[in-house]
Amino acid sequence: MTTVTVSLPSHPPAADPLWTHPLVLRFGRIGQRLRQADRTRPWVLDTAVVLVVFLLFCVPDLVHGGDRRELTNVFAQLPLPETLALQVGLVLPLILRRRAPFVAFVAIATVFVLQWSQEAFLRADIALLVALYSLTLHGRLRQLLTASAITVGALSLVGVRISDVASVTEAMFFLVSAATAAIALGLVVRIRRSQLAALREHAARLEIERDQRSRLAAASERTRVAREMHDIVGHNLSVMITLADGGAYAAGVTPDRGAEALKLISETGREAMSELRRTLGALREHTDAPQLSPQPGIADIDALCSRIRAAGPSITYRTAGDVDTLDRGVQLAAYRIVQEALTNSLKHAGPDTDALVSLNVAGHTLDIRIQDTGPRSFGPPEPPTEDGHGIIGMKERAALYGGTVTAGPRPGGGWTVQTGLELTALHPSRDGAFTTPAAGLTPLPSSLGGLS
Repeated sequence: MTTVTVSLPSHPPAADPLWTHPLVLRFGRIGQRLRQADRTRPWVLDTAVVLVVFLLFCVPDLVHGGDRRELTNVFAQLPLPETLALQVGLVLPLILRRRAPFVAFVAIATVFVLQWSQEAFLRADIALLVALYSLTLHGRLRQLLTASAITVGALSLVGVRISDVASVTEAMFFLVSAATAAIALGLVVRIRRSQLAALREHAARLEIERDQRSRLAAASERTRVAREMHDIVGHNLSVMITLADGGAYAAGVTPDRGAEALKLISETGREAMSELRRTLGALREHTDAPQLSPQPGIADIDALCSRIRAAGPSITYRTAGDVDTLDRGVQLAAYRIVQEALTNSLKHAGPDTDALVSLNVAGHTLDIRIQDTGPRSFGPPEPPTEDGHGIIGMKERAALYGGTVTAGPRPGGGWTVQTGLELTALHPSRDGAFTTPAAGLTPLPSSLGGLS
């Protein structure tokens, strides 16, 4: 069994107060609402971007040339219809910036080159940077290299055209820096969105895994409780039925034996009720500390044999080796296997039979053998069938400790149940403590926005 040690920090890291500021939280809620609205009507945001760019950067050039009298002798003054046409060519393709970002960028870059080939300056040229940012965010990354080359070529034309008023090197430095900033912003937002998507997917997987673990744990617990209930109820009812049949027969012949049978039935019923309360008590929620009692072990097999003897069978119980120091889980499994085998003997061979129970510790194995001679006077025994839960329950208990159950008729008559449980040695953990697998348990696998 592998022991996993998890180190937890003594003090959880403190959250950055910036992210808990009311203003930041308010903007976060506004951004979330905008993203939800954008998912239902994406065309609204695209149209809004076009209108904002037109109002901020196109209208000033249409009203008296944007009051750029100082640049009259540097750039060409285009007629109003031609200026409006170039502005529309620069801004209108932005409506496709998310659905077809590369097409929108190529269209804007074409109009941009056409405009600067006429030595005209327009504030709407900012659309080229918006298109470059949108391509970086929404387009294919292999198209970004082509777009970057087109951008450098177009900006080189700008640097040549303004060489009369500024150094080409200085102009190219600022122009390329602006384009780099647009690409960097797009990459940051894209990476952030990918990280958030990965976190959401991871959280969804963890939730599914948690639900699966809960269902598996619930199914395992139901199986365990059903096995315990079968062993407790089936054994005690078989003993009580046999005692009742014997008491009814003896009542007319020897009343004293009938009274003794009734007393044994009462004791067996009380013991069954006690075990049922202990088993079902683990399923209830208590506000106070639960009253716990130990599960039966190998030391209780002697009392078990005595109860079976009271119903009629002759039982011989033998042990070899140091069985009392075995792990409690192994002892519980051994007790339940012996209990089920004796119950089957009483049920199918009847009270008139001889049984032998043998437990032997040999090395790292506990060998368990239960055999009976069959009925001495009522014909061949009725063999147990695989349709019941008894043999299945024994096999499940044995499998928890690497054992298998062999059950079948024995030569000369009767039935034999034999199994071997592996006695797992204690394993030292990293901190020096010793661990051993608990009974009935199996280890679980190790696996617990942006700009548009």
